[in-house]
Amino acid sequence: MKEHLKSLVLKAAERAHGSGALVSEVFPEFEIEVPRAEAHGDFSANIAMVGAKTQKLPPRRIAEILLDHLEDSADILEKTEIAGPGFINFYLKPSAWLPVIRRVLDEGAVFGRVNEGGGRRVQVEFVSANPTGPLHVGHGRGAVVGDAMASILSACGYDVEKEYYINDSGRQILTLGTSVWLRLKEASGKGTAFPEDCYQGDYIKDLALEVKERYPELSALDDEKGIAACARFAADSILHGIKEDLEAFGVVHDKWFSEQSLYDEGIVDAVLKDLEATGIVYEKDGAKWFRTTDWQDEKDRVVVRNNGMTTYFASDIAYHKNKYERGFDRVIDVWGADHHGYIKRIKAAVAATGTDPDRFEVILVQLVALLRNGQPVAMSTRSGEFETLKAVVDEVGKDAARFFFLMRSYETSLDFDLELAKKKSNDNPVFYVQYVHARIASILRKAEEMGIQENLEKLDLLKEPEEIQLVRHLARFPETIALSGSRLEPHRVPFYMMELASAFHTYYNCHKVLGEDEILSSARLALIRSVQQVIRNGLVLLGISAPEEM
Repeated sequence: MKEHLKSLVLKAAERAHGSGALVSEVFPEFEIEVPRAEAHGDFSANIAMVGAKTQKLPPRRIAEILLDHLEDSADILEKTEIAGPGFINFYLKPSAWLPVIRRVLDEGAVFGRVNEGGGRRVQVEFVSANPTGPLHVGHGRGAVVGDAMASILSACGYDVEKEYYINDSGRQILTLGTSVWLRLKEASGKGTAFPEDCYQGDYIKDLALEVKERYPELSALDDEKGIAACARFAADSILHGIKEDLEAFGVVHDKWFSEQSLYDEGIVDAVLKDLEATGIVYEKDGAKWFRTTDWQDEKDRVVVRNNGMTTYFASDIAYHKNKYERGFDRVIDVWGADHHGYIKRIKAAVAATGTDPDRFEVILVQLVALLRNGQPVAMSTRSGEFETLKAVVDEVGKDAARFFFLMRSYETSLDFDLELAKKKSNDNPVFYVQYVHARIASILRKAEEMGIQENLEKLDLLKEPEEIQLVRHLARFPETIALSGSRLEPHRVPFYMMELASAFHTYYNCHKVLGEDEILSSARLALIRSVQQVIRNGLVLLGISAPEEM
C-alpha cells in the first residue's frame, strides 16, 4: 500500500509540474509512514516539507497543489487532509485493505519476505563463549538475538552464514587446564592449594573425575604436560556440551571456527608481519603495539607482550581479516555489552587490513537478570555461582526462553521472570501469541466438520472495524521484517506478534467466525487463516513452534 500511495504522489507531482504549478517534478526522498495516532489517517507523507527548498514554496501550499493534482483514487481513498506544517494524511476505505488477505494466502510461508539484501553475503558471529564453562543465561540472550537476527536478514534477502568463534587458545584455556589438573591431583590423593584465579565450579570437579576414570595414566604426567592434556580434554568436553545446549535451544551454527587454527596455519604471524611492514604495528618497551589511535581509539593496543606471547587482539585482527577474505559483504558480531570498548580497535583492525570499517557492525547485548523468588540469581563462571542456559530451557521450555529473550530490545537490560515464562495463560506473552495459532487451527477443524469452506470472493462482506484492523496489522508484517533487518532490531518481530495477537483476541471476542450466515463465515475463515499464516511466519522467524493444539 505504501508503494501505491508513493506512486500516486509522484504522479501528482509530475502533473503539477506539467501544469506549471510546481517548478520541478523532482523531489528529495520522502517517507510515507503510519501515523502514531489513528486519527491522523492510515498513512502520512512528508513530501511537502522535504520539497519546500526545491519548489521554493511553503510546505502547506505544496501539499495543496499535490492534492489538487492527485488522480482519481476513489477506489482506495476515503479522504485526504493536510495537517501540521504540511503533512499529507491519507484515509483509506476499509475495502482497500481486503486484498491483503488474498496476498497473504497466495504467498503463504514467504509472505513478509523482502529483497533488501539482494543476495549480498552476511556473516553473523554470535555466542562465541570461551569453552571454559557451560553457557549461562547471558549467553542465551546473545544466542537467540544472533540466531533470530540471522533468520530476519535471510528473510530480507541476504545470504547469511552463522558462525561460532572458538576461543581455544591463550590464557583462559591454560587456566582451565590448570583448574582441572589441580582437581585431578586432589581426587588422586595429591591435594594441593587451589588458587582463587582458577575456575571454581563443580563442573571442574566433574571433569577431573572423568579424566581420572577414562585416562588414569595422566595422573603420572608432570605438571606442564598434565595441564596441557587436561586443557585439551576439558575444552573439547565443554565445547561438546555447548553445542548440545545450543541445539536444544534451537540454535545451529553453520560454521565453528577455531582460534587455534589461526596460529597453527601461521595466519596471525603473517598478518602481524604485514602490519609491521606498513608501520601500523611498532615496537616499544619490548612489546609490539597496534596504532589504534589512528582510528580514534583512546590508546594504542598491545598485540605481542614483552614475553613474546600474543594477545587476544592479535588473533582477532587475523580472524576478522579472514572473514572478509571469505567473501562476506557485511560482518555482524554479537557481543556482550561489556565489550563496548573493543569496537573501535576491531574497526581499526578491519580498516588496517584493507576493508571499509563500515562493513563491520556490532550488536551489543545487555545483561539478563534471572529472577527467582524476586531475587536475581548470581552468575559468575569463575565462582561457579551461575544459572546455566540448559537449566532455564529445561525449566521453561525452548519457546518461552527464546521469546522472552527477544521481546525486549537487546540495548536494555532484561528481567527474566521464570514463573511468568511457565504460565499457561494470556499473561505469558509467548502463550498469548501461540494460542492464536492453536485457536485458529481449532476453528478451521470445526469449519471442516461443518462443511464450511473459506471464500475469497466474498471478502467484501468483511466490514467490521475489528476485521479491518486485523487486516491493517497483517499488511504491516513485511514492513516490520524490513525495519527489523535494516536496523538490526529483532525485538520488532515479537512486539509485532503480540500486537497482532491482541487484535485477533479483540476480534474473536466481538464476532463469531462460524455463525448462522454461512457466506459471511466463509469470508471470515479466509481472514483468520491469513492471521494464522502470519503468526506462523513470525514464529518460524523467531525459531519458535506454531502449535495446532494447546
